[in-house]
Amino acid sequence: MISIPGWLTWLACAIGSPPIDFDTEIIPVLTKAGCNAGSCHGAAAGRGGFHLSLLGGDPAADHEAIVHELEGRRVNFARPTESLLLRKPTGGLPHQGGVVLDDDGLGAKRLLDWISAGAPRLRNRELARLEVVPRRFVANQAGTPIPLRAIAHFQGGESVDVTETTVFFAVDPAAVEIDGETDAATATATIRRPGQHVLIARFLDQIVPSRLVLPYSQQAFDLSTERSVNFVDEEILKSLRELGIAVSPPADDAAFLRRVRLDLTGRLPAPEEVAGFLGDPDPNKRVSLIDRLLESTDYAEFWTYRWAKLLRLQPVPNDSEGARTYHRWLRDRIAGGAAMDQVARSLLTAVGDTHEVGPANFSRTVLDARGQAELVSQVFLGARLQCANCHNHPLDRWTQDDYHGLAAVFARIERDRVVRVAPRGAVTNPRTGEPAVPRIPGVRDLIDDDTAREQFAQWLTRTNNPYFARAIVNRLWHALFGRGLVEPVDDLRATNPATHPELLDRLASDFAEHGYDLRHTLRLIALSSTYARSDSTTANNASDDRFYSHAYSRPLEPEVLADAIADVAGVPDSYGDEPIGTRAVNLIDPRTPAASLDILGRCSRQVSCEGDSAIGSLPARLHQLNGDLTNRKITAPAGRLHRLIAEGRSNEAIIREFYLRSLGRLPVDEEATFWRERLSSLSSREREEALEDLVWSLLNCRGFSTNH
Repeated sequence: MISIPGWLTWLACAIGSPPIDFDTEIIPVLTKAGCNAGSCHGAAAGRGGFHLSLLGGDPAADHEAIVHELEGRRVNFARPTESLLLRKPTGGLPHQGGVVLDDDGLGAKRLLDWISAGAPRLRNRELARLEVVPRRFVANQAGTPIPLRAIAHFQGGESVDVTETTVFFAVDPAAVEIDGETDAATATATIRRPGQHVLIARFLDQIVPSRLVLPYSQQAFDLSTERSVNFVDEEILKSLRELGIAVSPPADDAAFLRRVRLDLTGRLPAPEEVAGFLGDPDPNKRVSLIDRLLESTDYAEFWTYRWAKLLRLQPVPNDSEGARTYHRWLRDRIAGGAAMDQVARSLLTAVGDTHEVGPANFSRTVLDARGQAELVSQVFLGARLQCANCHNHPLDRWTQDDYHGLAAVFARIERDRVVRVAPRGAVTNPRTGEPAVPRIPGVRDLIDDDTAREQFAQWLTRTNNPYFARAIVNRLWHALFGRGLVEPVDDLRATNPATHPELLDRLASDFAEHGYDLRHTLRLIALSSTYARSDSTTANNASDDRFYSHAYSRPLEPEVLADAIADVAGVPDSYGDEPIGTRAVNLIDPRTPAASLDILGRCSRQVSCEGDSAIGSLPARLHQLNGDLTNRKITAPAGRLHRLIAEGRSNEAIIREFYLRSLGRLPVDEEATFWRERLSSLSSREREEALEDLVWSLLNCRGFSTNH
């Protein structure tokens, strides 16, 4: 005997009406209306006793909740128009979410037809990809409506216009206005202010960004004469030309030397280095400088520090030897130019005594498998997979199965002094209540054996991997420019696209083609004309903070700033039990006692250190102005200033020395005149105090605490 729903489905097909597919036609209606959003029934606990999966991530569970819960009230097969699924969103019954569907609109009609056909879950087609038109649009003026279309391409070749059920939203709603109501047959976007803006289209699990551009100026700037050293400049100039943004002139040699010295080595140039570089007539001296810095010990130490922060390298309780072994191993890899794919594979798969096997300590960075999955995804995928712990990621492709499947890859690791793979171990997938299957996120399940980590590592470091190289080069770009092509740098996703996607792709491909060599990519970026621009702005580009028409000064990291103050003042620091003179960037344990570093905002490495610095905060600034960090060093009898005074150095020589050491340049005429007059006709004690004021002013000026 055929059931009523089954009979209705048969009847609909018999009379020629195409069957409605729940997964690809009903779910989009609910998503467009906001029914399965996190603020409504898609919340973790649902709403009003009705729970849907977030944004339709679990169609099977949604079909069960709609059709079989509440004893046929949500869908009423005898009287379809009385179904709660229809009456509440259309305003026929009180609804906390208000009216979200029109009675005569597409959404309500499709729901009615589906219920009338027996509310089946046919699963007769699968979405392959979503096409959005336009993917890129350059407007001539603000306020012009831009028509939007979305076409769903299904497995088997079927293509359907799904504009009506596609969710369009602007990353910056104040800049781009979207006109496309729930039941509207069309959608438009209107740019309200100049810039490059991102529009996101979402249909089912497909998320597609579009770029809408309104030039800052209709004036055509001639950028043809701008020097293009490599593809970095090609892509940046292409974007600036489209946006109508002029470029700033190149930085002078002094500014370039200080900037590249700090960015590549974390250290200020010495006065003799400044003098030699400024006096060198060789037109290729910047190339030679960059090559020399990349081969220096300072480079190896500084980039070990940067990777140690990223990897959260720190001692585990009551065991500092493992961290020292880990740090030594990492430094040797950086200094030796090891390929980063090899480094990643070692970190992901290493086992053994952590006092002897450096990379095995990576598994002791976190306490459990889920913590390791989150760290691995953040570092090597550039993705915040933790957002998929409790439900499918609301803004990305990651599912709960992806999150817990990646955790399962690391579930059998024993994290004692000797790291080993245990015979068994599992994490529970809360969606199923069963042990999660080891899984490469978004790709496939893995064989559940002791090779899961090796399988994941092999996939991660293949040259065609869409995440690994992009995550690393984006961080390298951030290190040299103060912001990534994608910001935040650990949040690469379709709904947070790069400002220059083609450049990011080219950098990633080039990185892989050159053996995942950090030095190669750093050299490529540092040699570009884009990197070498001045931070001075024009009337046209003063507001540009992401298209690289000029250089962006950034605060020095706490450890780098502390080291710089010590270098200028000539007073070495003392940190805990470390030898006097140990640089802050060489500290292995971020908990090493150091009040100055704490006030300056050093990262604990308990969580991500990316983009988290207190430099520029009020406590840090007050400490620089009045604390022991600077004042004690300036007035120290054995410090550089008082040694120079004791040697009988002239005012001019001392002024020159400290300007070169702190700012990497000589004083300009106005500055020289001021200090010359300030220091004239003073007693010995008054002169000392005035010279202390000189050093204090240099250590507290903005140019000193940035990579300016």
